[in-house]
Amino acid sequence: MMPETATGISMATTSPETQTTYTISDLANEFAVTTRTIRFYEAEGMISPERDGQRRIFSVRDRTRLKLILRGKRIGFTLAEIRDIIDMYDSHPGEAGQLRHLVDRIERQRTELETRRSVIDTTLADLAEVEANARARLAELG
Repeated sequence: MMPETATGISMATTSPETQTTYTISDLANEFAVTTRTIRFYEAEGMISPERDGQRRIFSVRDRTRLKLILRGKRIGFTLAEIRDIIDMYDSHPGEAGQLRHLVDRIERQRTELETRRSVIDTTLADLAEVEANARARLAELG
């Protein structure tokens, strides 16, 4: 049974995956970002919605690109790196080249993060040692 409006008229519901167009608010709500964030990516040329007067109409392609942009930012890629990866899909060497580039970039990012984790682990061990010595000395002092 379909949900009804206050007037009792049935209305179809769609999930974000089955819609064909989206408003800026749809995407902002779905991805938990501000409309300003989405406008920023538009200004950067990373997504390009159609216009109906002042209203932006985002396509499935725009939604997918926004999803990839946000995922790339979350895993530490720069906007330039994200743009290169996404734009590669539309040009030669296409999806295969895009995926090779992505895998290479992921490997570099993983190496960088593992190095950072090693530095953090060493720092935490140093802190634990200093703390243990300080506590032991406090115990000696009473």
